[in-house]
Amino acid sequence: MSTAANVVVGLVGLLHVYILVLEMFLWDKPRGMKAFGTKPEFAVATKVLAANQGLYNGFLAAGLFWGLSLGAAGLGVKVFFLGCVLVAGLYGAATASKRILFVQAVPAALGLVLLFLA
Repeated sequence: MSTAANVVVGLVGLLHVYILVLEMFLWDKPRGMKAFGTKPEFAVATKVLAANQGLYNGFLAAGLFWGLSLGAAGLGVKVFFLGCVLVAGLYGAATASKRILFVQAVPAALGLVLLFLA
């Protein structure tokens, strides 16, 4: 298994832990509002929804770390969870913000390419 592929998988996992923190704990704080470009009224009104989203991002991170922990046997797990991240990133870019394409979908796609090249 390629070290570069595993590094990218780990970085995508860490990114999703960061997104979890932003959405679950910082959504209505200055850092969270700046990250997502929201206003205080919106952040307060959508805090519970954002926390739910954050939890799902945590599941994506957990799956990626699980795949890494399995070594070579984790290829299928890593492919599955990177695929989930890629789909979520494409959907988010199409419906919420084009920025999500570069923050979420492109790293996941890079990870998938590196896994398949390994």
